Amino acid sequence: MSKIVFATNNQHKLEEVSSILEGKVEILSLNDINCFEDIPETADTLEGNALLKARFVKEKYGYNCFADDTGLEIKALNNAPGVISARYAGEQKDAQDNMRKVLTELNGESERQARFRTVIALILDGQEHLFEGIVTGDITETAFGNGGFGYDPIFRPEGYDCTFAELSSNEKNSISHRGRAVQKLIEFLSR
Repeated sequence: MSKIVFATNNQHKLEEVSSILEGKVEILSLNDINCFEDIPETADTLEGNALLKARFVKEKYGYNCFADDTGLEIKALNNAPGVISARYAGEQKDAQDNMRKVLTELNGESERQARFRTVIALILDGQEHLFEGIVTGDITETAFGNGGFGYDPIFRPEGYDCTFAELSSNEKNSISHRGRAVQKLIEFLSR
C-alpha cells in the first residue's frame, strides 16, 4: 500500500479523510513527518491554498503529498465566506463564531442556497493534480446536530431533511464535498 502525506493540521479533516482512504492508501500526518509548522494559506482561491500546502511539504520534506482547502459558498452572501471559511469571524478560527456570523448575516433572508466546495491538490512524483468535490444544499435558520465539524450543524445537503451534523460520519462521507474530492483522488491513485 502506498504512503502519502496529508498536509493538514486539522485533526477533524485528518480523521475524516483517513476513514475514507482506509485500506486503499496509508496516510501520514504532518506529525508523522515531524512537520510542526503552520503552513501558510495566503492564496485567494481554494486551488491556490491547496497547492501552497502541498508544495510546502514536497519542497521541505520531499514526500508525495496532498492537501485540501474547503469553502462554504452562500449565494445570498456573494459566495462568502468562501476561501476564508475557517476564519470568517476572525483569526481565532472558531466554528461557533463562524456559524453565528453566517446566521446573523442571513437573518430574515429567504434565499439560503449554499454549497461546500473542496479542492485537493496532489503532488505525486513531481506532478501536480487537482480534484474538486461539490455538494449543494442550504443554510438552516438554527444549528442542528452534534456530529461533524465547522459549519456542519447549519448545512442541510440537497435531498436531505437534516444537517451534516445529524448524519453519521459514513453517511456524510458518502455525499460530502470532501468525500467526493477524495473519491476522485482514490480513482486517480488506483490507475
